Amino acid sequence: MSTFIGYRCSLCVTQYLPGQVTYTCPKDGGNLDVELDYDAIRKKYQPEDITSRRDFSLWRYEPLLPVGVPKGEATPLHLAGWTPVFGLPRLAEKLGLKHLWLKDESRNPSASFKDRASAILVARAQEINAEVVVTASTGNAGAALACMSAAIGQKAIIFAPKSAPPAKVAQLLIFGAKVILVDGTYDDAFDLTVKAADEFGWYCRNTGYNPFTAEGKKTAAFEIWEWWTAAQKQEAPVSTQTPLTVFVSVGDGNIISGIHKGFKDLLALGWIPVMPRIIGVQAEGSAAIANAFQANTEEITPVSARTLADSISVDLPRDGVRAVRAAKETNGTYIKVSDDEILKAIAELGRMGIFAEPAGAASYAGLVKAAAAGVVRSDDPILVLNTGSGLKDVKAAMQAVVEAPVIKPTLSALKKVL
Repeated sequence: MSTFIGYRCSLCVTQYLPGQVTYTCPKDGGNLDVELDYDAIRKKYQPEDITSRRDFSLWRYEPLLPVGVPKGEATPLHLAGWTPVFGLPRLAEKLGLKHLWLKDESRNPSASFKDRASAILVARAQEINAEVVVTASTGNAGAALACMSAAIGQKAIIFAPKSAPPAKVAQLLIFGAKVILVDGTYDDAFDLTVKAADEFGWYCRNTGYNPFTAEGKKTAAFEIWEWWTAAQKQEAPVSTQTPLTVFVSVGDGNIISGIHKGFKDLLALGWIPVMPRIIGVQAEGSAAIANAFQANTEEITPVSARTLADSISVDLPRDGVRAVRAAKETNGTYIKVSDDEILKAIAELGRMGIFAEPAGAASYAGLVKAAAAGVVRSDDPILVLNTGSGLKDVKAAMQAVVEAPVIKPTLSALKKVL
């Protein structure tokens, strides 16, 4: 049973039927929210109908998605999502917190959060018989699309800025996508992708442009809901009255808006009593959304992005308005962090056994700053998202640590460094 009934523009609230539009609102270019038939879902499903499923991937939430489970044998496309949550008691103590966890999205098939959106987009491409799927990416979204497409033989084309980390470009090529490096920024690659899709009839996956990207990313909210419900039952000291606070790193705004959408779905269904608090974290050198939030406006002014966290380095966020609302409508806020603070966060998480890329560590860097400023209280339950593996950008990781010494193969030389 399909519960996908259409779209609603996030700006002018105009509604469209599923076949009337594909990407953004024709009237004002606003991002489209996918609308589901909540009444039909409530009549057919209860929360336990979802949580009792044995499919440990994002596809366990099929009744809450606008696409069906792709046909065929298990592939990486069927394995996206259902990432683990770890307790961080030592870091919690250091920050003066009682309850701190991290959800590790590096465990996805291509090692980043972006697999969620790409799995849904490739499934949608199958439904509409798209011959080619194309996207712009600094690496992770492209790698995710290339991986998911390779799993089912879907043709994929990726436009990436030539400055993308080599490890991410390697993933694109290994997965067999057609890779074109653009002599320009991510925003330049984005604009070229839209033009190419229009010219050649390709299906465009661009983040913050195709409404199905947020539908993939909202599945993390569903997993957080399941985990948090269980955690409250298992851990008596955790207050059931205090909402969970979720820290999310933000670039173009689509992850935070997708997570917000997932929680809104659950609230509309009556499956959660209150909305979790969402706090966005941006790099100081790429903070267009944080700037808008702090100015109390939804007008997103472009910046000239400069940050080592390439995955959140964006001049003009394409999902900025919804990203502002994700914090505003949940009693959250935005935190800006420096590249130095991001590097320190990489090292601190590494000492906990978690290898995060700069964008993934930014969320924890934001928590460190928020805890020091009193933005969160000591007894607030807090979840931090690591959105990608440190193996994606080893060059940045090496800036976070002291280089290993090189010694002669003798005990005397070893004793000197010890």
